[in-house]
Amino acid sequence: MLKASISLSNRIMQRYLPDPFLFVVILTLVVFGLGLIFTGSTPVQMVQFFGEGFWSLLAFSMQMVLVLMTGYVLASSPLFKKGLSYLADRAKTPGQAIIYVTLVSLVASWINWGFGLVIGALYAKELARKIKKVDYRLLIASAYSGFLVWHGGLAGSIPLTVATPGHFTEDLIGVISTSQTIFSPFNLIIVASLFVVLPVVNYLMSPSEDERVHVDPSLLREGNLHAATLETEGTPAERLENSKTVSIIISLVGLSYIVYYFVNAGFELNLNIVNFGFLFLGLLFHGTPRNFLESVSNAVKGASGIIIQFPFYAGIMGMMVASGLAAELSQGFVSISNGFTFPFFAFLSAGIVNFFVPSGGGQWAVQAPIMLDAAKELGVSIPKTAMAVAWGDAWTNMIQPFWALPALAIAGLKAKDIMGYCFIVLLVSGAVISAGLIFIN
Repeated sequence: MLKASISLSNRIMQRYLPDPFLFVVILTLVVFGLGLIFTGSTPVQMVQFFGEGFWSLLAFSMQMVLVLMTGYVLASSPLFKKGLSYLADRAKTPGQAIIYVTLVSLVASWINWGFGLVIGALYAKELARKIKKVDYRLLIASAYSGFLVWHGGLAGSIPLTVATPGHFTEDLIGVISTSQTIFSPFNLIIVASLFVVLPVVNYLMSPSEDERVHVDPSLLREGNLHAATLETEGTPAERLENSKTVSIIISLVGLSYIVYYFVNAGFELNLNIVNFGFLFLGLLFHGTPRNFLESVSNAVKGASGIIIQFPFYAGIMGMMVASGLAAELSQGFVSISNGFTFPFFAFLSAGIVNFFVPSGGGQWAVQAPIMLDAAKELGVSIPKTAMAVAWGDAWTNMIQPFWALPALAIAGLKAKDIMGYCFIVLLVSGAVISAGLIFIN
């Protein structure tokens, strides 16, 4: 039954899932129409909402691009590449390769979502180079599936937002420590459960040998990133570009600030400090400014889809918020909730909203006022409410191709190649996360 379900899911995705850019265009038109039908907004108003929202997330967009870029730079450094090659040597069979890439991606994504997306895809390529007969599509899908835990991890934008003084809901809920969200018992149990369940599910999805899609290992080889350093460094400018001393000095300055930050602020993470740390570690591990900048250049290529699509999603968010469509959707789930079921319905509503606003921070801006008021009225834990929305945002990323773009760019695949597998992951993980939110305090 599982094999038949996977085969059907793959066929549907291959036939009907459009390119991610066309996906966002279709979503734009869908939200435009829903706004006309359910909110009473006029076509002129919906166009206005779209245009006014289009550039509303530029600062947040830059943060997201930096998360991806700094994660890529760190993951592609020689130290991490050697580590990936070592880990790839540990896998001897296709099944082991699937399990290992899932676990590595889970760990890396829990630390930082950009890091997880990149290192998972790079590790998958390394495994595909060394392990014969492994299904390349499932390997990349398994690498992407680890992304599921990002919002329950150290770089989760919603828990980090509410832990940052001055956040937009501080007057309503105050500042909530990550000890109540990321490091709370219910969240850690959900994360631990997914660490067990996802590798098993991905392993069981392995197609029969005659149905596997292989890739020529020679196509996966990459040139040495650091081979471009000139043998003759004649000019002062060239000596500076290839100076390890310059990289070490500026890295120590940046890393010293991180020590200062944690001494004064405690272990409180936010997007800016995560990006700051990954950037300076990447600079240090790449050895020279030239090598670092070459890695940055490659990272930006992987971010191209995010850069062009994020404004469209901001426009969609503008229509969802200004027309009242997001509020009506969220309020609809609130109206059928009670104190026991509210975390589940908050999770479910966030998963639906995530299709149209695939940004944890942007989605929190849309749903927070409604969800937090409802949580207070129903007597539900505010930290659990925040994490329910966070998990909903992360959950439907499994079939929202937007965030798969960096991994797909690295792997050389299309979204429809992996989304059939990701749909099965969506179903299984949804049951695990829902149970954790409902039954664990």
